[in-house]
Amino acid sequence: MTVRSRTAVTALAGLTVGAIALSGCSAGETAAPGPDDKIKIVASTSVWGSVAQAVGGDAVEVESIISDAGADPHSYESSPQDAAKISDANLVVLNGGGYDEFMTQVLGQNAKPTVQAVDSEHPEPAPAEGEHAGEQHAGEPHAGEPHAEEPHAGEPHAEEPAGGHEGHDHSVNEHVWYDLHVVHEVADKIAAELGKIQPGKAQQFEANAAGFEQQVAGLEGRVGEIAAAHQGKPVIVTEPVAHYMIESAKLNDVTPPSFVNAIESETDPSAAAVADVQNAINARQAVAVIYNPQTESPVTRNVRTAADAQRIPVVEMTETLPEGAGYVQWMDAQITALQGALNR
Repeated sequence: MTVRSRTAVTALAGLTVGAIALSGCSAGETAAPGPDDKIKIVASTSVWGSVAQAVGGDAVEVESIISDAGADPHSYESSPQDAAKISDANLVVLNGGGYDEFMTQVLGQNAKPTVQAVDSEHPEPAPAEGEHAGEQHAGEPHAGEPHAEEPHAGEPHAEEPAGGHEGHDHSVNEHVWYDLHVVHEVADKIAAELGKIQPGKAQQFEANAAGFEQQVAGLEGRVGEIAAAHQGKPVIVTEPVAHYMIESAKLNDVTPPSFVNAIESETDPSAAAVADVQNAINARQAVAVIYNPQTESPVTRNVRTAADAQRIPVVEMTETLPEGAGYVQWMDAQITALQGALNR
């Protein structure tokens, strides 16, 4: 598999809830479920499907368009069957930010209540190169906080407006399910939308969301433990899927900018960029390599081989859930793997 081609992300992070703008609204109208019927939810990936299931519980029926742990959501093309599932849904949950573009294409013809993790309807220009405004939630580090060292070129973050997470700039990296604050907020928005669909169960959905968010808070605590014990430790990434978790853990991403910028610009890294990352590994400039097997290519396989040769731990962090795992279980396992690698 070659390095994927992705849609450039120019999105202001936030949560879009409601019907996505349409042409011909009647085409996608779905009969509202009765008070004892299951609410049909369609999610773009198993990640958001798992969050929706946790909030909806027994009152929902969730189907994820992409659930294959080996699939690459960036390059997925929807089928007529996918479009039919979305058309029949009572609620649609997607990532946004150019990540699951196939969903927004289908939704362009369907009027649906929608929860979107990245608000692509309000793009914000990225700051000029070299600008890197930091942010921090009270009492803990957060994605958007500066690296311990200089940030990679092309990784600016906007200041978060006072009083909330809305407006947090995810214009650089769309993998927002690694930002545990965003996951918390998506759960709240799903509960609110489900409550509108079945008002008699609104309190049940709110209680489910609160229980899920308590588990997510436990994950945040574990990431905080990593930050306390390993702040500033250098890591290398083959692709910045876990960018927000790395920043929340206060780790120092030392991946050569030439390599990251090539990946982020949808191109294969140049020979010089590959040499830069290989030299960094051979010089043992990192204590761990964060590896995304779903975007594997000959280049990234060589990076992993080099890390193994130098006995640098490789931590796999993916874009969809392993079969049979829920969001919290999956994320907890990845945090455990990262913590183990850093402890080595």
